[in-house]
Amino acid sequence: MNRRRAVGALIGLSGGTFLYTTAEALPIGLLLPMAADLAISPSQVGMLVTVYGAVVVVASIPLTALARKIPRRRLLSALLAGFVVSTATTVFASTFELLLAARMATAATHALFWATVVPAAAELFRPGLRGRVVAIVFAGGSVALVLGVPAGTWLGERAGWRVSFLAVAGLGAIVLVAVASLLPSTPPNQGHAARGATPDVYRFWLLVAVAILTTAGAIAAYTYVALFVTEVSGFPDSSVGAILLARGVASVLGILAVGAVVDRSPWLTLVATVALQTVALLGLYMTGHRPTAAVGLLALAGLAFAAFTAVLGGVVLQVAPGRSDLAAATVSAAVNVGITGGALVAGLALPSHGVHSTVLLGAVLGVVALMIVAGGVNLRPARRGQRLTEVQEVHQATGRQAARR
Repeated sequence: MNRRRAVGALIGLSGGTFLYTTAEALPIGLLLPMAADLAISPSQVGMLVTVYGAVVVVASIPLTALARKIPRRRLLSALLAGFVVSTATTVFASTFELLLAARMATAATHALFWATVVPAAAELFRPGLRGRVVAIVFAGGSVALVLGVPAGTWLGERAGWRVSFLAVAGLGAIVLVAVASLLPSTPPNQGHAARGATPDVYRFWLLVAVAILTTAGAIAAYTYVALFVTEVSGFPDSSVGAILLARGVASVLGILAVGAVVDRSPWLTLVATVALQTVALLGLYMTGHRPTAAVGLLALAGLAFAAFTAVLGGVVLQVAPGRSDLAAATVSAAVNVGITGGALVAGLALPSHGVHSTVLLGAVLGVVALMIVAGGVNLRPARRGQRLTEVQEVHQATGRQAARR
């Protein structure tokens, strides 16, 4: 495949992750305008985000299994077309029920898109660049939190929340054209990224557990970050936006940094990102009352978590015990379980133990995740993968002999 075309397709896929992340989080920034326009409570608008995440958790694996025979270009183009239609429906929704249905439709395409985009992007380049390519795809999601959601919120506050979603739908149409015209039509069961490079069932399920715990730890600390920096660190309310921006910029830098090293040692890089987040949250718990330390550690935690999510995609392609898209769907569902669980446990701890406890809770979850992920370092995945391949070859040989008989 022409390298220039491959780069264009990769940019289009990264644009897709940018759009999905923006669309998922945009109701948070437009909470009050949406509630006022639709004459509903802010909690109902918040439900649009909660239900979205629940659909992703439930639908990721079944939808990926159902779509397992569809060529990737056709599938991703159809998903982006569905994104454009469902987002446009959001723009013209006159009732909460229709809005909720449109959001659920968007979430269903989100679930399958994130499972498919990882192997599709990896196929564009040689196997040695897998980790770097996946990091670029995931960078779209981080840029969405730094640029997409704030820009959409700014536009919605001035021109109306529907205009923000209309802009997202318009950008979706552009990304759809890019992906449909540049992405090769690769059968889903062919190519070097169709299955794990060194299949390892044990490491894969370790990865799922670590994805849940590390994400839950990050979200437990992040959900009430505005409250933390005002009550504990002593910043005025007007400083929250700038602090979140600093964290967002650090997140993008984290993905770029990890993309340069992840292909050399994916599992050790994963351990390093979990350890870095845990250290940052422990430091925030102990020194968060110091404003300068608080900003630096919040940025470091954001950098570590963004790097973790990028490494996660690359490691999935390494240890997937079967089809890589089903493995990616499983890990995507695990991340969304972590998001929901982290916000839930932090919300339960807040009333009785204060906002300081949410950061400690995130650090404790990180320690548990670190203990689990460290358990996979001493394994030798290549030999485990080799044994699995040998077993598969024996079964294939047996099948051929039976057919001859």
